[in-house]
Amino acid sequence: MNTAFSTTDTPPPPPHDGRSAISGKAVRPGDRIFLGLSRGSGIALLVIMAAIAVFLTYRSVLAISGDKANFFTTLDWNASGTEPKFGIAVLAFGTVVSSIVAMALAVPVAVGIALFISHYAPRRLSSTLGYVIDLLAAVPSIIYGLWGALFLVPHLTGLYTWLDDYLGWTGIFEYGGGAARSLFTVGILLAIMILPIVTSVSREVFLQVPKMHEEAALALGATRWEVIRMSVLPFGRSGVISASMLGLGRALGETMAVATVLSPSFLINASLLDPGGGTFAQNIASKFSEADQFGQDALIASGLVLFVITLLVNGAARLIIARRKEYSGAAA
Repeated sequence: MNTAFSTTDTPPPPPHDGRSAISGKAVRPGDRIFLGLSRGSGIALLVIMAAIAVFLTYRSVLAISGDKANFFTTLDWNASGTEPKFGIAVLAFGTVVSSIVAMALAVPVAVGIALFISHYAPRRLSSTLGYVIDLLAAVPSIIYGLWGALFLVPHLTGLYTWLDDYLGWTGIFEYGGGAARSLFTVGILLAIMILPIVTSVSREVFLQVPKMHEEAALALGATRWEVIRMSVLPFGRSGVISASMLGLGRALGETMAVATVLSPSFLINASLLDPGGGTFAQNIASKFSEADQFGQDALIASGLVLFVITLLVNGAARLIIARRKEYSGAAA
């Protein structure tokens, strides 16, 4: 008896309609529901963003068409006068400068804290520090503002004097006395406020570094710092950029803390230590309640500029992340 099997003895595959094949289409009812909810959420988000943009644009056009001065270069805000004259030069300068100061102070410290928690501190200490950092991120803005006005401002005079003694020749850190209610103080306060956000996100990114990368570097004789420099930081670069942009978003739109600390005035000072200046969010919060209909439209126009700046910043961050993605180690 011949026990050899031929190709003709192979049973044909069972018939199917193709729905069980692996594809990107939803097959089960639960998959269809989840797909519909996800797609609907994405469309709803786009619709909401478009509605906000249309509303801001419409009200802004009404305001700018009635402005008797240049909206982008005027150093004044008098939208409720007989001849409305207002501009965003001071607000744009104050918002950008205070955010740059906050990022320059907060990001290096946040990355250092995240590295310490994830790679240096003992487990018990790292969990405690992580809990404290997460708790600081939940503190309301007004609490930071009150602390800044009652504690930070009175204790910055010594720092301002020191900066004037050693860096006053630059003109940027020239201090003429008075209360420390300046854009530099705002930048310090914003740095403290965004520090927990950048630290928390960076810490989670550093904890996702593949252990094989670190063990391979250690096996080659690398020190702890060399492991971080060659394995951890390249892998987490995109995450740190994303965390920084998240913190920058809060710095750009912070309202109550800035309004509590800053002494607003529509002047652009060469020195960051001189009192005065303003930001978009602070100006809207302080003037919206007493503004008439046209004044509210003018404030909405300044809000549109802040909206555009935020979109540009996030778009630039996405481009940076996309360009550096191949070097981040995420594809390993």
